[in-house]
Amino acid sequence: MRIRRREQPTIDLQIAPMVDIGFLLLIFFMVTARPMKPEADVGLNLPGTVAQEQAVDIPDEQRIAIQPGGQVVVNDLAVDAPADPNLPALVKMLKRFKEACDANKAQALVTVAPDDAVPHQRIIDVMNACAAADIHGVTLSTAADDENAQ
Repeated sequence: MRIRRREQPTIDLQIAPMVDIGFLLLIFFMVTARPMKPEADVGLNLPGTVAQEQAVDIPDEQRIAIQPGGQVVVNDLAVDAPADPNLPALVKMLKRFKEACDANKAQALVTVAPDDAVPHQRIIDVMNACAAADIHGVTLSTAADDENAQ
Protein backbone atom coordinates (compact mmCIF):
# COMPACT_ATOMS: atom_id res chain seq x y z
CA MET A 1 0.00 0.00 0.00
CA ARG A 2 1.27 3.12 -1.03
CA ILE A 3 0.79 6.16 1.19
CA ARG A 4 0.23 9.24 -0.61
CA ARG A 5 1.01 12.50 0.82
CA ARG A 6 -1.50 15.12 0.41
CA GLU A 7 -0.31 18.46 -0.48
CA GLN A 8 -1.41 20.92 2.06
CA PRO A 9 -2.59 24.18 0.68
CA THR A 10 -0.58 27.19 1.68
CA ILE A 11 -2.35 29.55 4.00
CA ASP A 12 -2.14 33.15 2.97
CA LEU A 13 -2.36 35.66 5.74
CA GLN A 14 -3.84 38.89 4.49
CA ILE A 15 -2.30 41.71 6.41
CA ALA A 16 -4.23 44.66 4.92
CA PRO A 17 -7.43 44.10 6.98
CA MET A 18 -5.32 43.72 10.15
CA VAL A 19 -3.65 47.06 9.51
CA ASP A 20 -7.09 48.66 8.99
CA ILE A 21 -8.33 47.26 12.31
CA GLY A 22 -5.14 48.45 14.02
CA PHE A 23 -5.73 51.99 12.79
CA LEU A 24 -9.39 51.85 13.85
CA LEU A 25 -8.38 50.76 17.36
CA LEU A 26 -5.76 53.50 17.52
CA ILE A 27 -8.32 56.15 16.54
CA PHE A 28 -10.85 54.73 19.03
CA PHE A 29 -8.40 54.92 21.93
CA MET A 30 -7.24 58.41 20.97
CA VAL A 31 -10.82 59.69 20.90
CA THR A 32 -11.92 58.07 24.18
CA ALA A 33 -8.75 58.86 26.16
CA ARG A 34 -9.02 61.57 28.81
CA PRO A 35 -6.36 64.25 28.78
CA MET A 36 -3.96 64.33 31.68
CA LYS A 37 -4.25 67.14 34.19
CA PRO A 38 -1.69 69.84 33.56
CA GLU A 39 0.93 70.40 36.20
CA ALA A 40 -0.52 73.82 36.96
CA ASP A 41 -3.22 72.07 39.00
CA VAL A 42 -0.71 71.33 41.74
CA GLY A 43 -1.95 73.14 44.83
CA LEU A 44 0.28 75.78 46.31
CA ASN A 45 -0.27 78.36 48.98
CA LEU A 46 0.28 81.99 48.12
CA PRO A 47 0.71 84.70 50.71
CA GLY A 48 -2.56 86.24 51.78
CA THR A 49 -5.01 86.23 54.63
CA VAL A 50 -4.78 83.25 56.93
CA ALA A 51 -7.57 82.12 59.22
CA GLN A 52 -6.65 82.54 62.87
CA GLU A 53 -6.66 79.63 65.29
CA GLN A 54 -7.64 81.88 68.19
CA ALA A 55 -9.79 84.96 68.21
CA VAL A 56 -7.87 88.23 67.98
CA ASP A 57 -9.32 91.32 69.61
CA ILE A 58 -10.43 93.57 66.79
CA PRO A 59 -13.31 95.98 66.81
CA ASP A 60 -16.31 93.74 66.26
CA GLU A 61 -18.50 96.63 65.22
CA GLN A 62 -18.09 99.59 62.92
CA ARG A 63 -20.12 102.66 63.82
CA ILE A 64 -21.23 104.72 60.82
CA ALA A 65 -22.72 108.12 61.61
CA ILE A 66 -24.44 110.22 58.97
CA GLN A 67 -24.35 113.94 59.65
CA PRO A 68 -27.16 116.31 58.59
CA GLY A 69 -25.23 117.52 55.51
CA GLY A 70 -24.85 113.93 54.24
CA GLN A 71 -21.25 113.45 55.41
CA VAL A 72 -20.56 109.82 56.36
CA VAL A 73 -18.35 109.37 59.43
CA VAL A 74 -16.92 105.94 60.33
CA ASN A 75 -15.58 105.74 63.90
CA ASP A 76 -14.95 109.52 63.98
CA LEU A 77 -13.27 109.48 60.53
CA ALA A 78 -14.98 111.35 57.66
CA VAL A 79 -15.30 109.18 54.54
CA ASP A 80 -16.17 110.22 50.95
CA ALA A 81 -17.85 113.41 49.77
CA PRO A 82 -21.32 114.25 51.08
CA ALA A 83 -22.77 114.32 47.55
CA ASP A 84 -21.26 110.98 46.39
CA PRO A 85 -23.99 108.28 46.31
CA ASN A 86 -21.57 105.41 45.54
CA LEU A 87 -19.32 105.86 48.61
CA PRO A 88 -16.28 104.00 47.16
CA ALA A 89 -13.99 104.65 50.14
CA LEU A 90 -16.65 103.37 52.54
CA VAL A 91 -17.14 100.21 50.46
CA LYS A 92 -13.37 99.61 50.41
CA MET A 93 -13.13 100.13 54.17
CA LEU A 94 -16.08 97.82 54.86
CA LYS A 95 -14.64 95.09 52.59
CA ARG A 96 -11.36 95.17 54.55
CA PHE A 97 -13.34 95.01 57.78
CA LYS A 98 -15.34 92.03 56.47
CA GLU A 99 -12.14 90.20 55.42
CA ALA A 100 -10.61 90.78 58.84
CA CYS A 101 -13.74 89.49 60.58
CA ASP A 102 -13.88 86.41 58.32
CA ALA A 103 -10.20 85.62 59.00
CA ASN A 104 -10.88 86.04 62.72
CA LYS A 105 -14.02 83.88 62.54
CA ALA A 106 -16.20 86.73 63.84
CA GLN A 107 -19.37 88.25 62.51
CA ALA A 108 -19.01 91.68 60.91
CA LEU A 109 -21.44 94.08 62.57
CA VAL A 110 -22.23 97.63 61.47
CA THR A 111 -24.36 100.19 63.29
CA VAL A 112 -25.71 103.04 61.19
CA ALA A 113 -26.56 106.13 63.24
CA PRO A 114 -28.14 108.78 61.00
CA ASP A 115 -29.08 112.24 62.21
CA ASP A 116 -32.79 113.04 62.20
CA ALA A 117 -32.34 115.59 59.39
CA VAL A 118 -30.61 113.15 57.01
CA PRO A 119 -32.59 112.26 53.85
CA HIS A 120 -33.60 108.63 53.60
CA GLN A 121 -31.68 108.22 50.34
CA ARG A 122 -28.38 108.81 52.15
CA ILE A 123 -29.22 106.03 54.62
CA ILE A 124 -29.98 103.75 51.66
CA ASP A 125 -26.61 104.72 50.10
CA VAL A 126 -24.81 103.61 53.27
CA MET A 127 -26.81 100.36 53.42
CA ASN A 128 -25.97 99.70 49.74
CA ALA A 129 -22.29 100.13 50.63
CA CYS A 130 -22.74 97.53 53.39
CA ALA A 131 -24.41 95.17 50.90
CA ALA A 132 -21.57 95.69 48.40
CA ALA A 133 -19.12 94.65 51.14
CA ASP A 134 -21.28 91.55 51.86
CA ILE A 135 -22.04 92.64 55.42
CA HIS A 136 -25.38 91.38 56.67
CA GLY A 137 -25.23 92.41 60.34
CA VAL A 138 -26.48 95.99 59.94
CA THR A 139 -28.48 97.76 62.65
CA LEU A 140 -29.93 101.25 62.81
CA SER A 141 -29.46 103.51 65.78
CA THR A 142 -30.82 106.91 66.73
CA ALA A 143 -29.36 109.82 68.64
CA ALA A 144 -31.45 108.82 71.68
CA ASP A 145 -29.85 105.34 71.62
CA ASP A 146 -26.40 106.95 71.58
CA GLU A 147 -27.16 109.09 74.64
CA ASN A 148 -28.57 106.11 76.58
CA ALA A 149 -25.52 103.98 75.75
CA GLN A 150 -23.09 106.55 77.17
